[in-house]
Amino acid sequence: MTVIIKTHDQIEKMRIAGRLAADVLEMIGEHVKIGVTTEELNTICHDYIVNVQKAIPAPLNYHGFPKSICTSVNHVICHGIPTEKKTLKKGDIINVDITVIKDGFHGDTSKMFIMDKASPAAERICRVSHECLLRGIELVKPGARLGDIGAVIQQHAEAQHFSVVREYCGHGIGEGFHEEPQVLHYGKTGTGHILQEGMIFTIEPMINAGKRHTKLLPDGWTVHTKDRKNSAQWEHTILVTKDGYEVLTKRSDETF
Repeated sequence: MTVIIKTHDQIEKMRIAGRLAADVLEMIGEHVKIGVTTEELNTICHDYIVNVQKAIPAPLNYHGFPKSICTSVNHVICHGIPTEKKTLKKGDIINVDITVIKDGFHGDTSKMFIMDKASPAAERICRVSHECLLRGIELVKPGARLGDIGAVIQQHAEAQHFSVVREYCGHGIGEGFHEEPQVLHYGKTGTGHILQEGMIFTIEPMINAGKRHTKLLPDGWTVHTKDRKNSAQWEHTILVTKDGYEVLTKRSDETF
């Protein structure tokens, strides 16, 4: 496994890409509402990234992915394809996943949005999945291991009687959309790759309300829970600093 340690100049470019990705999520928030289609959300984000940010939406044409963002609603775990046929309804939860390329470097982030009249159970899985992300981030520092991150996420999710998706994980990121290492959201403390200053990777736990098992749809992208119970995910791009971490995709409403 070859993990790319980023240089000072590369980190500065990653900061810019991360800020842009966070900015897209902040911009799209007012548009994520009942009655909007996921295709409309895709168009708004695409136009903003291309015309305002003068950047590139990384998912578009990535291994054939047809859209500029991922929109995963309710029991869709990840990689949901925006479509005119999918209109947000009362009670829905949706993950909007944004990856921006600026000057050759990627910023990758996602968050959950909760529609009016969502059930307490739907709100709870969104909250717990966010807590899982935060607990994983808090452990990032030089000398820690990737297994420490996976273990704390798994422990928190399972303590709340939820399950952790295992087929999809976080990843190193930089000039490549997906680089080494893989960042599993389950595992054992004291195992896995040792974190070093200058590493950059995503943490993006996918937490299921039911069992952890997944199903890939015939489109080759959309992944949903096999039992069709809700799933929730949050994601940030994280830099390992000299004494801890920096969240490169931090939004203005967040404190780290």
